[in-house]
Amino acid sequence: METVANTHQAQAWNGYEGRHWAQHHDRYDAVNAGFNAPLLAYVGPGDRVLDVGCGNGQLTRLAARRVGDGHAVGIDLSAPMLDRARAGAAAEQVRNVRFIQGDAQVHPLPDAAFDVVLSRFGVMFFADPVAAFGNLARALRPGGRLAFVCLDDIRHSDLGRMFAALAAHLPHPGTDGTGAAEPLSLADPAVVERVLTEAGLVEVACVPAEASQLWGRDAVDAGEFLAGWGPVRHQLDRVDAATAGRARAALTDALRAHEGPEGVRLRGTAWLVTARRPA
Repeated sequence: METVANTHQAQAWNGYEGRHWAQHHDRYDAVNAGFNAPLLAYVGPGDRVLDVGCGNGQLTRLAARRVGDGHAVGIDLSAPMLDRARAGAAAEQVRNVRFIQGDAQVHPLPDAAFDVVLSRFGVMFFADPVAAFGNLARALRPGGRLAFVCLDDIRHSDLGRMFAALAAHLPHPGTDGTGAAEPLSLADPAVVERVLTEAGLVEVACVPAEASQLWGRDAVDAGEFLAGWGPVRHQLDRVDAATAGRARAALTDALRAHEGPEGVRLRGTAWLVTARRPA
């Protein structure tokens, strides 16, 4: 992989975080797949698509099927997840797709090579978001479209309430001292509009989006999965075993209210952000 600007993210996604997402690719897709359709609505036959922070590649493969004789490219920092993405494409016999390892903020993407840039929760961690979106804008053809989903303020969502149950037993997370971007870095539409405008994009719009997210078979299963998710695991590792046990029990209890015949479902909320490169 060439020069990386987001070194902290590269370490995380090529370490535990990336391995966990690759090993549990089907579960993470069950959580986030409800946001595929709003993004794929911006993809049409013949389009050349770039999926940023493609991870295990589900959205990239779906876009490749949708474009017909077009093609889709997925870019991500994570080698474990890209291996899973390539394996998925081979198993599904999706041939008009390829995956590259790189930091989308600085990767030398070809000029005006794509009709559409998509991302499903893959653009919140840039070290320099204006530079990153500027790089992506340059890769779009004139008039090309950008569409992504990013986290909104989750404090009032179902997932936010699960985190609140955990937080009652854990110290304040504070900062990790790396200067890494927060997952809520684009949660404010005013920030999104400023960043994308400074990056040279126009017609910026942020629309609320919702999806039902399947987290597990039951509260115990969902609680174990959530406890293994990188951000939660990091907080649990900061406390003693007894405190971590109480936090896990509180999380499981909070999840019980969302058990149903299909498993534990939480209402996921996000911003659907769209923009385009000037014609």
